Amino acid sequence: MRGLLGFAFIIDVFTRIVGRCMGWVAVALIVLGVVNVVGRYLGAQLGMQLSSNMLLEAQTYAFNLMFLLGAAYVLQRDGHIRVDILYSRFGGRQRAWVDILGALVFLIPFCVLAIYFSLTYVGRSWSTMEVSPNPGGLPRYPIKTVIIIGFAMLMLQAVSETIKRIAWLRGVPGVPGPAGIEEPAQRPEGV
Repeated sequence: MRGLLGFAFIIDVFTRIVGRCMGWVAVALIVLGVVNVVGRYLGAQLGMQLSSNMLLEAQTYAFNLMFLLGAAYVLQRDGHIRVDILYSRFGGRQRAWVDILGALVFLIPFCVLAIYFSLTYVGRSWSTMEVSPNPGGLPRYPIKTVIIIGFAMLMLQAVSETIKRIAWLRGVPGVPGPAGIEEPAQRPEGV
């Protein structure tokens, strides 16, 4: 179990680093938005074109990066939206089992399918070195590659969370439990 927890720790550290970098991408997104708006209105006043398709697409790419690469960090921080009509009423052990089953039955298979169906889409983009059809637009193949990377990261984080929930259920000390549960798991008799 310690080896698996070590693997989960490595995934968590990587996810945390990428997630914090996405905070800086958010700052870049805001700056790009301000530059685009000021450029559009100031340029109109001056009779010049101060905004560009490249800046507009860079703004979209920054949002795509935040959404795709930040999803694993949000999962790690238990920030994903869930319908918790029942979950909020469950105790720690029940929540841990819901987290494990949710990851194994829904999240990990969904990520595998998303990666599988994205491979051709991304490969076609790379084979043509796809570029935006807009004048001055950005290459599209790098941002399309982030689809695969984002789902792979989300899947790895789901594996990490599953490992941690199993360890918590087994009563391994120092392992965080499900969201909102402070007490450590008590190892059931005979296990």
